Amino acid sequence: MTATSSRIAAFADRWPKLLALSLGAVSATGFAPLHLWPLTLLTLAGWMALVARSPRGWRAFGLGWAFGVGHFVIGLNWIATAFTYQAAMPAWLGWIAVVLLALYLAVYPALAAWGAWAVSKFVPAKVAPDVTHPAHLAAGATASFVLAFAALWILTEWLRSWVFTGFAWNPLGAFLVTVSLTGPATLIGTYGLSGLAMLWIGWGLLLWPKWSVLFRSSLRDSTYLSAFIMGPVAFFGFPVLLMWVGNLGSAEFVGLPSTNIPITVVQPNVGQEDKWEGSKADVNFAKLARLTTPKNDKPRLILWPEAAVPDYLETGYPLPYYDRSPAEARGRLTALMNPDDVMLLGALKLELDKSGDVVGARNAVMAVHADGTLGPRYDKSHLVPYGEYLPMRPILSAIGLSRLAPGDIDFWPGPGPHTLDLGAFGRAGLQICYEIIFSGQVVDRAHRPDFIFNPSNDAWFGSWGPPQHLAQARLRAIEEGLPVVRATPTGISAVIDADGRIVKSLPMHVAGRIDTELPRAHAQTLFARFGNVLPVGFALLLLALAIANRRRGR
Repeated sequence: MTATSSRIAAFADRWPKLLALSLGAVSATGFAPLHLWPLTLLTLAGWMALVARSPRGWRAFGLGWAFGVGHFVIGLNWIATAFTYQAAMPAWLGWIAVVLLALYLAVYPALAAWGAWAVSKFVPAKVAPDVTHPAHLAAGATASFVLAFAALWILTEWLRSWVFTGFAWNPLGAFLVTVSLTGPATLIGTYGLSGLAMLWIGWGLLLWPKWSVLFRSSLRDSTYLSAFIMGPVAFFGFPVLLMWVGNLGSAEFVGLPSTNIPITVVQPNVGQEDKWEGSKADVNFAKLARLTTPKNDKPRLILWPEAAVPDYLETGYPLPYYDRSPAEARGRLTALMNPDDVMLLGALKLELDKSGDVVGARNAVMAVHADGTLGPRYDKSHLVPYGEYLPMRPILSAIGLSRLAPGDIDFWPGPGPHTLDLGAFGRAGLQICYEIIFSGQVVDRAHRPDFIFNPSNDAWFGSWGPPQHLAQARLRAIEEGLPVVRATPTGISAVIDADGRIVKSLPMHVAGRIDTELPRAHAQTLFARFGNVLPVGFALLLLALAIANRRRGR
């Protein structure tokens, strides 16, 4: 162990940023779809040790930035796939987009690393200076450093969720879905859960020097063996404690039955290459229709994916936009329904100016009743930059850039989370596609729904995006204490209960339907009441403890 530790320390001193970049890349494998979560624990611990050893603040920032670049390039590789489904820009531009996005997102872990270093820089390292000593790998890691790192990780993830419209994909807490360590999210949300993950990893980093000494001692004297064994016990006891604390917020609601509301979730397996092909529109609709046909006469809620049909269901648009009349388009839907069914489906709405010209569009979910009338509608609020609209369009379009979604008319955002009253089928909260990734922003708190419907089109997202999307939807269910139902064209469609467990699902690239009953909602969780005030408050508390600990150590 001594020789290995010496070589690692020497490499870290000579090539710290390269090591940080590599650690960041490996850390992304702990998320879906690979689920190699032990590697995430080890690589984050190694990165924190590198930051703690930094002689200067700029070095700590650089190590954070390098780690973030590696982490986000690997974790967001699915974005490059989206560029293969359009012809307006070269497909290779997708990888440039991934790298550029990673270069920006890496600023957030860089800020966390620099801040943790700055808070703890006056605390003397109480480890042996000998680089051959295993404890040297964690030199500079103190309780103050770990507390500050966890606090600033929470704050930077929260900032990442709204700065420049936000891109909160794959918060650190998402990898804990794999190991079912998500209970605290009912109290402090996903960003707070990420901070607890950093505390757990930092706890291991603090244990490492003493544990490594006990390991070497136990090789010479077996009387040290029991003390050596306590190291792993103490490390893995930390998440057990976290789960116990998290269950305080949800245990009283576990085991509630379903609502007895029948639902049918349809996944037609229509790929992105076929979705907007006009010649395949009837074939695509036939796939949806075949999977929607009633199995009995019992009323049900039918749930179709985002942008399920290209037809416009509302009247009042210029005639050239209609392939068939709105009445005919709605008639094709009602032919698939029982007399008391209700369908929620993704559709498009156009916005007209005073002269009747189309100037914008809405990515919407519309309710269709069995008699052909339209019910309440939800318009997507959190639009995807460069996907559903092109920022600075006059400049970027002039240099040949376009949005990924087909068409030249930009989508307009809706007003935000909204609850639709579906009568006998309850109250539905709507979040379209990647809106579901924004913790604390998915529910109209003044009109709490009975469930969240998340229609999505994950056909863009390659093989990594859909399982990552599903993991984040599960976190929203846990946070809000609400079931989440996902309907996608190619997978992964799923019914998720209020504890984040997958009740039923359809795998990727398989056509199918889910016939089940809607799970029951829990009582409002603490996070559902107060939102991101709680993780931010938790972060400030940890930061105060870090500063207090630093002052005590001076």
